[in-house]
Amino acid sequence: MQIKHTMTKKLGIFVLLTAACVLLAGVFVFTNTTAKADINQQTARQLLSAGKILPLEKITKLAKEIKPGEVLETELEHKKGIYIYEVELLDAHSQVWEIKLDAKTGKLIKMELED
Repeated sequence: MQIKHTMTKKLGIFVLLTAACVLLAGVFVFTNTTAKADINQQTARQLLSAGKILPLEKITKLAKEIKPGEVLETELEHKKGIYIYEVELLDAHSQVWEIKLDAKTGKLIKMELED
């Protein structure tokens, strides 16, 4: 009787661990398929030379026209088939804004107040 109880307990633990592994694997796959891809400097230069993105100076100027302030950070990313500049700005009220611009056209995609 004791052996059967121990086996049942071990089987239960095995099932729980297996379920946890499957859940974690699913989270990893899901986050990888929706993840953005940051662009390195060399690739950015090639994209700029090919006319696929605007220069950083133009993007920061456009971002400041949309929301005046000090540029804190700029990232170039590839999401859903398009290149996007994400510009973080600090405004006169000490609020941080994230401005997303289409890297090819400079068109505003999204602007939001950071938490």
